[in-house]
Amino acid sequence: MSAPLPRRPRKKPSNKPVNPTTHTRALPTAADTDTGFLVAHTSKLRWRDRAHRALTAEAAPTWSLDLRAVTDGVDEQRARRVLDLAMRIADSLLSTGASAAEVTAAVLRIRAVYGLRSVHVDVTFTSISVCHYRGAEPPITLIRNVSTRTQDYERLARLQRLVNDIEGDIVSLDEARQRFESIMAMPRLYRRSLVTAAYALLGVSVCLLLGGSTPEVVLSLVNAVIVDRSQLWLARRKLPTFFTQVVGGAIPTTMAVALVYARLDEVPGLERVSASAVVATGIVVLLAGLSVVGAAQDAIDGYYITASARAFEVVVLTMGIIVGVLMVLTVSTTLGAPMYLSAYEGMTGDVGLQVVSSALIAVAFAISSYAGGRTVALCMVTGSVGWGVYALTVDALGAAAASGVAALVVGTCAQVFGRAWTVPGLALSTAGIVPLLPGLAVYRGLYHLATNDGREGYGPAFDSLGGAVAVGLALAAGVSLGAYLGRATRRRSGAIVDKATDRALRPAHADSKE
Repeated sequence: MSAPLPRRPRKKPSNKPVNPTTHTRALPTAADTDTGFLVAHTSKLRWRDRAHRALTAEAAPTWSLDLRAVTDGVDEQRARRVLDLAMRIADSLLSTGASAAEVTAAVLRIRAVYGLRSVHVDVTFTSISVCHYRGAEPPITLIRNVSTRTQDYERLARLQRLVNDIEGDIVSLDEARQRFESIMAMPRLYRRSLVTAAYALLGVSVCLLLGGSTPEVVLSLVNAVIVDRSQLWLARRKLPTFFTQVVGGAIPTTMAVALVYARLDEVPGLERVSASAVVATGIVVLLAGLSVVGAAQDAIDGYYITASARAFEVVVLTMGIIVGVLMVLTVSTTLGAPMYLSAYEGMTGDVGLQVVSSALIAVAFAISSYAGGRTVALCMVTGSVGWGVYALTVDALGAAAASGVAALVVGTCAQVFGRAWTVPGLALSTAGIVPLLPGLAVYRGLYHLATNDGREGYGPAFDSLGGAVAVGLALAAGVSLGAYLGRATRRRSGAIVDKATDRALRPAHADSKE
């Protein structure tokens, strides 16, 4: 009987990736997403491999994919024409009041329509730069300085419609260039005298909101007209904006001093006229033109350099108003003028009149910013809705919190209305919060600061000014959060505008560690 043959040792299964071209033994396999090979699944995988597969992420972070070399196949001449058009539109959008994120999204939308892929945009308060990476070839980089800033919401609306039409593939590159040039060459929507009339309506409406009497309404109208024409006269002589704000703050305060003397002399009809109402009206008119909403929006969107510049501009121009008011109050008290704050409630008790006044304030601001008819009508809606929310919540939440809630509703409605009717959401949100600006609190704080000799302390002044700052911050935060919520409700799956907006808002996204 022969001896049994020696038993061949069984080979231990391999845990290495298996190439499908050389793999011959039928094993349960699955494709590995990283290597492209088929991985054999056996019951005897080492515990170290199992732990590695369980803990390691399956894909690279999305932001890293933008750093890959991309060649879009667009020739250099066409790429330069596309970038030049996008830069000119971006410059015009930023000059007429658009936010940095909106400007960035517009450039990204235009480049996507015309076939450019790897384009990077940088927007600051004074310049815009665009770079088109072309793989191994030299990149195309364009830079434009933004030297003009003006509130022209009708021109802004037409530029936004042009970008929408370009995205809809109904405008060629040459036609888009012609339409852009015609938009920029069109005259202002209103005559300058009509803008002055709008400021007069703004002053009257603010005075009505503050519960002003008929003489106070008339004085507020005159005050608004004088302030506007004076600032226009100074601006045409190239005086820096800070000093025009100083003059603007000094005019209503001087009128208040004259009003106090008139009351002492018992001028008929001025016995119960409040100096506070006249000055507060003038301050609100001056504050209405500041880009508080734009600064807050850029900060929330992650464009911190642009937001800092806008915020500093708001601070400087507000300081101009403060200097003008304090200068007149200090001189008048030094000369012994009997300046005092009369008893003043600061708000009319008729809620219906409050809502109507707020709607008129929003309309007046929209007209003064050259908004079109559709935008003016929607501003009336946001102004009345914002004040209605404030009136319903102020007793329970207080002035600052109620202002924030009202601004939240205004910001949301502005984004929804702006998308539905193709009007600038910035115009709707800014007009909606103008009635909520704390003009009376600013004046009270400045009055206490100028007339206090130090023995009684500066508590009342800081309380009033602190309350005004709290309201301003609440308005800015509320509008920004409302804009975010409004954008979230209008997404279209796969749309170019949504992809461009997501990329433009990427600096503001929270780090998910993915």
